[in-house]
Amino acid sequence: MTARPCLPWPDARLRRKADPVDQITDDVRAIWRDMIDTMEAMPGVGLAAAQIGCPLALAVVDASEARGQAVCMANPRILHASVQLRSHDEASPNLPGISATIKRPRAVTVEFLGDDGQLQTRDFVGLWATSVQHQIDHLDGKLFIHRLSKLKRDMLLRRYDKLRAGEGG
Repeated sequence: MTARPCLPWPDARLRRKADPVDQITDDVRAIWRDMIDTMEAMPGVGLAAAQIGCPLALAVVDASEARGQAVCMANPRILHASVQLRSHDEASPNLPGISATIKRPRAVTVEFLGDDGQLQTRDFVGLWATSVQHQIDHLDGKLFIHRLSKLKRDMLLRRYDKLRAGEGG
């Protein structure tokens, strides 16, 4: 398939809540394949469909060391989150050049439609859990910067604007 370009912040589609997926079709599977190609090209450990301009509630995550173990999810929903938090430096191809340390639950139990069209429940821990939560935020129209204080968010967005201006964009 094809790696797709990621939308640049502040594209309004990044702030839109994703539309639910009714069933897993060949078209949905083709979007997932493009998403995996895009995630690998970044390189990254996850991608939400909104990041490439697709309004559907689709996400892919692959935090494996060997790669090639992507989990494809439609309509992912967190059923349970651990009390124990994990800090991780998060970034997004939609905001290139900036990152921030975000605290999220160390483990989550997620329900989603898998690539076989069946409802699945799966536990994710560590980087897998962080990435799944990051992608679900995207599907809810939020980026990692929305988990920061207004002061920190504004500072990072000013840095992002300066980076974009320096690139001529």
